[in-house]
Amino acid sequence: MNPTYDFTGQVAFVTGAGSGMGLAVAQAFAASGAAVALADIDERAVREAVKELTDAGHQALALTCDVTDEAQVAAAVDRTVEVFGRLDMAYNNAGIQLPPTDAADESLDQFEKVHAVNLRGIWAAMKHELRHLRTQGSGAIVNCSSLGGLVGIPGRASYHSTKHGVIGLTTSAALEYAPRGIRINAICPGTIDTPMVSDMIIKRELDRAEAEANQPIGRLGTADEIAQAVLWLCSPGASFVIGVALPIDGGYTAQ
Repeated sequence: MNPTYDFTGQVAFVTGAGSGMGLAVAQAFAASGAAVALADIDERAVREAVKELTDAGHQALALTCDVTDEAQVAAAVDRTVEVFGRLDMAYNNAGIQLPPTDAADESLDQFEKVHAVNLRGIWAAMKHELRHLRTQGSGAIVNCSSLGGLVGIPGRASYHSTKHGVIGLTTSAALEYAPRGIRINAICPGTIDTPMVSDMIIKRELDRAEAEANQPIGRLGTADEIAQAVLWLCSPGASFVIGVALPIDGGYTAQ
């Protein structure tokens, strides 16, 4: 049984909220009483997600946002505060995965694309969230890194550099803002059963059986399991947790 949280009266902002882990986190925030702003580059997906939430009686806002464009990120965060009056929690989730590439053959375009979304996008989101949170003197941010922020895997050098970078952003900002009443942490998911992972399996960029075998628990993780970790990190139960990079990987990095 999952723990329950009461975020009534609080406001959450989630990027990459149209599907997968971002959607699960947004749904979990809403189920716990928070008003939630869902930001995603896929306008249709995020609007459908918000309609489901509002039809169920939750407060939710759809925001079309390309996290590689800082102006769009700033506008999305500002719109959240404009509509709901405040910001208390954020989960910076938007990210992409590219096909495995020999480090000697990777193109500059591919390197810049994955960094623009996975690292610069998190930087921009955290920056503009903090501009509101520091005024309040309270709040919690969770950034999505990966087990790829803790280890290396052949063929994934650029992707892993972004996820290592997210941990660097998180720990440094966490130390800067802890004295101001704001907690910043990161999560490091293993292989999670999401649309992105399903697409990788279909394209034969990932073998499901091998991925399951590589995680000591013997299965893929679920988006709901990620959501529970994010909600805990944003809750009073994690009030003394600052600057961590929390593996949620079925034991992968413990090997």
